[in-house]
Amino acid sequence: MAERRVVVALGVAAVLLLSGCGAGSGGSSASAGDQAAAPAAVAEGGKPAVADGKAPADGKAAPGGGAAQPAAQPSAAPAPAPDPRYIEYKAQLSLEVKEIDKAVTAATEAAQAAGGYLANQNVSGKDAQLTLKVPSSGHQRALDQLAALGTRTLRLTSQADDLTQQVVDVDSRVKTQQASVDRVRALMADAKTLAEVVSLESELSRREADLESLKSQQQALSARTSFSTITLELHAERTAEPAPAKPRKDGLWASVGHAAGGGWHVLVAIVQGLLVALAALAPFLLVLVPAGLLLWWPRRRRRRAGNPAGAEAEAGAVPAQPTAPPEPQAAPAPPQ
Repeated sequence: MAERRVVVALGVAAVLLLSGCGAGSGGSSASAGDQAAAPAAVAEGGKPAVADGKAPADGKAAPGGGAAQPAAQPSAAPAPAPDPRYIEYKAQLSLEVKEIDKAVTAATEAAQAAGGYLANQNVSGKDAQLTLKVPSSGHQRALDQLAALGTRTLRLTSQADDLTQQVVDVDSRVKTQQASVDRVRALMADAKTLAEVVSLESELSRREADLESLKSQQQALSARTSFSTITLELHAERTAEPAPAKPRKDGLWASVGHAAGGGWHVLVAIVQGLLVALAALAPFLLVLVPAGLLLWWPRRRRRRAGNPAGAEAEAGAVPAQPTAPPEPQAAPAPPQ
């Protein structure tokens, strides 16, 4: 009788063991042994069993032994923000100004008011060149303020370079290299022998040098994208200078040339004076000449009618005189 009780106890223990293994494996279909062990599991754990062998989603049993309440649905995640762009701005501006010193001071103050600074300055006489750094966000506004300082804009060029890919690549390499340095430092902490320490120190120095180089590139890219570069050229207004006098040549031919040139200028001046005089007298001649002809022509006709001889004399008519016939020549004497 005692042996039978032992066998029954061993059988119950085996069934309980099999049910625990089935619940831990997470199978989708419940076996006959799992269904048989369900009452024992309820009796031992004091919690209602689940048909599929899994606990409720919230880890709590429904009141009254009923089905578990469904878990609250998660709210919709917000849309991811767009990735930032890293742009490098460059500009070259050439202006003509009235006073170089005042223009240099005004340009420096404009850059400082925009949150930037003067990086380089070169003033030489009536020309000056400034390198200004201004925040990239106020690049165009600062460029307009600087252009207003000149009386005339000689040249303006602007350029924008997208460095987003380089910035992202360098940032990723910095993180990777930093993790590599941290791993080597952790290995050094666990090193046992001197050879291991020396080898790890050499490797750590090399990796730290690479990390510093990457950080320098990261800082340079950050400076290029955070501040734009404006190269400002200033030129003073230039007045027309008189042409230099030609050197005077001395000598005989030079004197002859000067005399001929002087005579030519005198002739041209006389001709110009005569033309001006004729132009001034032309209106009077247009009136006086016809009036004079009207007065002179009737008097001439009356004079010719009263004195025909005089009219002929005036006309130059002279009667032709008859010419005498030639005298006959004597015949030569005959020879004796």
